[in-house]
Amino acid sequence: MLLNPVISKLSGKLVVLASASPRRLEILSNAGLRFEVVPSWFKETLDKSLFKNPYDYAVETARQKALEVAHRMPFKHLKTPDIVIGADTVVTVDGLILEKPTDKQDAYRMLSRLSGKEHSVFTGVAIVLCHDKSGSDTDFKVVDFYEETKVKFAELSEEMLWEYINSGEPMDKAGGYGIQALGGMLVEYVQGDFLNVVGFPLNHFCKQLGLIFNSPPESPVHKVKRESDEAWTLVNSLSEGATKGEVELLENGKDGCQTSMQEQNVTGPECPKCSRQDVPHSIISLLDGFKASKTLFTASKLKVFDVLNSSKSLTLEEVAGQINASVLGTERLLEAAISIGLLEKVKQQNTSVYRNTEQASRFLVSDSPESLHGYILHCNDMVWPLFSHLENAIRDGTSQHERAFGKKSEDVFQDGYYSKDEVKIRFMDAMHSIARVTGKDVATAFDLSCFKTACDIGGCTGAMAYEFTKAHPGLSVIVFDLPQVIEMRRHFQPKYNGRVSFVAGDFFKDDLPKADLYILARILHDWSDEKLHVLLSKLSKMCSPGKCFKKYFKFLMCKPDSMISNFLTPRTL
Repeated sequence: MLLNPVISKLSGKLVVLASASPRRLEILSNAGLRFEVVPSWFKETLDKSLFKNPYDYAVETARQKALEVAHRMPFKHLKTPDIVIGADTVVTVDGLILEKPTDKQDAYRMLSRLSGKEHSVFTGVAIVLCHDKSGSDTDFKVVDFYEETKVKFAELSEEMLWEYINSGEPMDKAGGYGIQALGGMLVEYVQGDFLNVVGFPLNHFCKQLGLIFNSPPESPVHKVKRESDEAWTLVNSLSEGATKGEVELLENGKDGCQTSMQEQNVTGPECPKCSRQDVPHSIISLLDGFKASKTLFTASKLKVFDVLNSSKSLTLEEVAGQINASVLGTERLLEAAISIGLLEKVKQQNTSVYRNTEQASRFLVSDSPESLHGYILHCNDMVWPLFSHLENAIRDGTSQHERAFGKKSEDVFQDGYYSKDEVKIRFMDAMHSIARVTGKDVATAFDLSCFKTACDIGGCTGAMAYEFTKAHPGLSVIVFDLPQVIEMRRHFQPKYNGRVSFVAGDFFKDDLPKADLYILARILHDWSDEKLHVLLSKLSKMCSPGKCFKKYFKFLMCKPDSMISNFLTPRTL
């Protein structure tokens, strides 16, 4: 595989995909690349008529997407990525750029234009390499390129056009079709990289990574041009707020150079007069950070994402009616959700409608396969009230459950989580959803090849255990949890294989199943020091020191970030 020679060089680096596209995520994941997904907030409003070639527009859009995430992450996510990948795919025919259709009529116009013709699919890709400088500044080196693939459509009848449009598939695809799915029936031939049409030119991308990480220092790829801080301010002159899917190009030619590499010192999208070194951007971002969280919590609690998913797109008044809220309050909530990348607002005829982003449809709709809805409600109902008493927790050094809920921590856990089946299922849904989404990353963070058996203490529905067995074919996992939890796990219908089993018991009172490895995910923060001493002492007696034990003990001692993460999980709350 082309990516193999550089995989070792990417190990330990924070690689970020600045896109919510499930197709790009799948392509890169299948190639073996490990990365985080942080969708870009860059508004794709560049004036297409100012670009000489369609691929110039795609490359610049990809570049701005990646730079936006590279600038935002140190402030919003409190970590600086090593590599950010941005991409933008456009379809061009007859001198026009076709992006995603805004409605069915727009999809009809696009597909009718493509019928019986050969067209080009361009994907622009930008790779931003981030290097911390002294102080809080970061250098950004941008490598960008594009790939072109020719696609020929068959002559499409009206019946075939509308059958495809009514399937719903065209609505989130550049050019109004998805070649990897039903849209493949419209295509006569493809010349070039098929995955480029799907959304990401993997072959070209791998070659670029090879040039970046395998070229000697004297190679031309390392002799890059340095520029001033014009990259972001240029966007203001290119962007005019246009949202049309079709804009005629000034020219339709292309040159022979497909790759450029520029190194810039960019600090943000400020003009020179506005740039101030004394503005504490990271602190200001932290001041307002809780508002973004509460916007997500509230929209989930009111089932905004479910409402929009059922109808694809709705007017403001329609959303307000379905969530039983005021029009004014609903408008402010929806606009806030747009500002943090959860919703989109598009023009349809003479009105504006709201719809979910791809990421919201995937993770925030309550019945989607990868939904985080249950865990979001848990954070809103159980974690948010505790953090409102953080000051008292620090001063007293005690649990704040009595202040927040009128009960002690252990009573809240037993009475609140396990008193009624409805509450029990709600809590299990929260744990199931977060384990299902994050389990793969946890399971693949370590080389566990030397372990044959594992026990997931308090493993709830087995979602985490299942991800461990998927990632490690030689591993069997026992899920150990309370009898009532084991009994109700069938409500979640996970895809278990024969290497996940369940044992009922109380991990404070009963003997633990024997295993080579013990997993404690979201367990330790719930209990007092006395109870933790009981549990960890039992685990200590069960563990047998050996090659694997020494290896991972040493690893954890060298990983202060993971220790800090556990410490910050507010056990005193």
